[in-house]
Amino acid sequence: MTEPKNESENETENMQDAPAEQEALDPLAAAQKRIAELEKQLGEMKDRALREMADAENTRRRAQKDREEISKYAIANFAKEILVISDNFRRAMEAAPGDHADPAVKNLVVGIDATERQLLATLERFGIKKIDPMGQLFDPNFHRVMMEVDAADKAPGTVVQVLQAGYVIHDRLLREALVAVAKGGSAVPRVDTEA
Repeated sequence: MTEPKNESENETENMQDAPAEQEALDPLAAAQKRIAELEKQLGEMKDRALREMADAENTRRRAQKDREEISKYAIANFAKEILVISDNFRRAMEAAPGDHADPAVKNLVVGIDATERQLLATLERFGIKKIDPMGQLFDPNFHRVMMEVDAADKAPGTVVQVLQAGYVIHDRLLREALVAVAKGGSAVPRVDTEA
């Protein structure tokens, strides 16, 4: 025969059995609770998946942009070296005698000029363009002032002489133009040549 349980033991058993009995009595509520938990987990997983997909797409776009930048500007260092050759063609043209009376000199000048034009056309096919700042106002983004000269007929800061041509590659500066600018009078502020 079993001993009768005291009142506190009965209450403890009843409290333990209560949730089990309630779940057994209300399976619909338990199922709804479980569905709510699963829907919450599903929402979190969907959110995480969307974030991961967005992150992967951003990484892909950045990599594509980097590849385009690299291919666009990969020849920059090579182009800088080639620009020296272009400068030398220009110097040869300027050093040639002006009268071209001798047919040999005339043919040489024509050949140098044709070669320089071909070189510049080739550079342009690769996105490298010559900057022609003559007559423009000084722009520190594209020009470097080497000297100021008196030019009464020009506004202060106007480029009056190009000492060395500048070049851009696509939308970036490859080499700044070395220029001489018009000097202003005493009432006009000087151009900042240190920019």
